[in-house]
Amino acid sequence: MVKVYGIPNCGSVKKAFTWLAENNIKFQFIDFKKEGISELKLQQWLTQQPLEIVLNKNGTTWKGLTGVAQKKATNQKEAIKLMTENTSLIKRPVIEYNTQVIVGFNEEIYTTSLK
Repeated sequence: MVKVYGIPNCGSVKKAFTWLAENNIKFQFIDFKKEGISELKLQQWLTQQPLEIVLNKNGTTWKGLTGVAQKKATNQKEAIKLMTENTSLIKRPVIEYNTQVIVGFNEEIYTTSLK
């Protein structure tokens, strides 16, 4: 089963929903704004994807952090703590399929990994 983590009003998550539907791939959606995300789950993702991919430094949430908080986020443990406290710091969507973790919307990667 494909699991999609994100927030429903995110443009990239909406693109992923559309792509999955067009390709007849069933999925389970986990809204981490409502359900949160565990440190363990983030640690699991970070075994497959680097922190620089998972941590969204392009969004307004990142830009709203203090310089001290941004500097701390270079440490994986501190970054995980920040992401659990504010899930908007996680790049979206995060897709789990079998043992794979895919971060962000990428049609090419979806085609090779999810079909």
